[in-house]
Amino acid sequence: MLPTRNPICTDCGINRLQHARANLGYTVCMSCGERAARARKHTIAPLSKSNYVLITDPAMLCQLNPKRS
Repeated sequence: MLPTRNPICTDCGINRLQHARANLGYTVCMSCGERAARARKHTIAPLSKSNYVLITDPAMLCQLNPKRS
């Protein structure tokens, strides 16, 4: 039986994926995945008498705790 070739990254089209990574369902190589992960910005904020909220927009974080006069 011939070994199958590693699939090519769908983002850059140059690098080949490892078999284990492709079996997990990833379609991008490690370097493209790292670049995409570093581009994403988020934080988690605890709310009073509530749970934690995922914040992806800085304007939303400002609205959660307005300054009171």
